[in-house]
Amino acid sequence: MKNDTPMGQPGFTTPGGVEHEPASEGTQSPADMTVFVQSLLQQMQSRFQQMSNTIVSKIDEMGNRIDELEQSINELRTEMGAEGSPSPLPGNSKSEAVTPGDEPK
Repeated sequence: MKNDTPMGQPGFTTPGGVEHEPASEGTQSPADMTVFVQSLLQQMQSRFQQMSNTIVSKIDEMGNRIDELEQSINELRTEMGAEGSPSPLPGNSKSEAVTPGDEPK
């Protein structure tokens, strides 16, 4: 395999795997350099796009988790509100309910 850097080497391979021979010993033709730079930029753009997609995906996932967490919190608040309200105990009638100041019998 030839060196991946175009400068100072007798040939180079673009990031896409295309091998190029030098125009003359120790130098690169402008066309070879253009192909190498374009290929390198395409590879960088592809990696950037993959990273961007991954980040957006993780942000969407975090947003969904936050929505689920908010929903769970609201459900717990609703349950706590229902449990926090005074309700007669099973087996006790309203006439047997303890009023403030009265001691249970």
